[in-house]
Amino acid sequence: MRTPSWAPVLYLGPAVVVMAAACLYPVISAFQLGLHDWSMGTPWSEARWTGLDNFVSAFSNARVWSSLWTTLLFAAVCVSAEMALGIALALALERPVRGTAVFRTLFILPMMIAPVAVGLVWRYIFDAQFGPVNAALALLRIAPVAWLAEPALAFIAIVVADIWQWTPFVFIMMVAAVANVDAAVIEAARLDGARWWQLTFRVKLPMISHVIAITLMMRLIDAFRVLEVVYVLTFGGPGDSTEILALHIYKTAFVGQQLGVAAAISVLLLVVVAVLSWGALRLSNPLKADR
Repeated sequence: MRTPSWAPVLYLGPAVVVMAAACLYPVISAFQLGLHDWSMGTPWSEARWTGLDNFVSAFSNARVWSSLWTTLLFAAVCVSAEMALGIALALALERPVRGTAVFRTLFILPMMIAPVAVGLVWRYIFDAQFGPVNAALALLRIAPVAWLAEPALAFIAIVVADIWQWTPFVFIMMVAAVANVDAAVIEAARLDGARWWQLTFRVKLPMISHVIAITLMMRLIDAFRVLEVVYVLTFGGPGDSTEILALHIYKTAFVGQQLGVAAAISVLLLVVVAVLSWGALRLSNPLKADR
């Protein structure tokens, strides 16, 4: 018996409806909150309509744009380093050698640790008095460095913490992708005299480009949503040098009690992430989204 053409729609329909509701409802609620002035703990019926005032206030706030720039720089540095390290490690461990399985197991441990714990660990590591980093510098007769008290150094600290935690994710994705590369293609390229760099950059990487693009998109989205590590490590300081947009939204909502403005900034963050994600998919999409 031939399966009707509408059968896939019937099977997938409920899941699509649930996922659409789960994705759209928070977005609609955030936009609705951005149009009102509402205090937490009060009935929604007491919310005051403000129209686009919260969006105007958010978009005209220099601190919002400063946080957005910090977030863009943070995401660019972290994701670039994580992608490069993850791909390099996956290619280096492509061939099975003694200890590879143990290394792979240990290497993925950081991404399993809770973000708050990651922040606490790296806050201790970069501690000016008792941190291992300054202890190592002391052995080299270098004066202690106030890592979390200088804007540039504090930014480096949050970047290092993020790279340490999420490079394993890229590594896992790349290991799986490289393992699925057709061995016959590689062997044919070797028979044609291809060198290592030609095999890597002209054969292997192009064949896993769709996995690279999807991994890049996922890491970009996650980099823009980072909150706990930065909250624990620097709380946006010193000053607002490490205040990423997610942390600024948190401070606006729960410290400043400006929930409408925070919702408006959240919409801005959603638009930025959506544009960057679309751009990442355009780089290489197995579903040919550019048609």
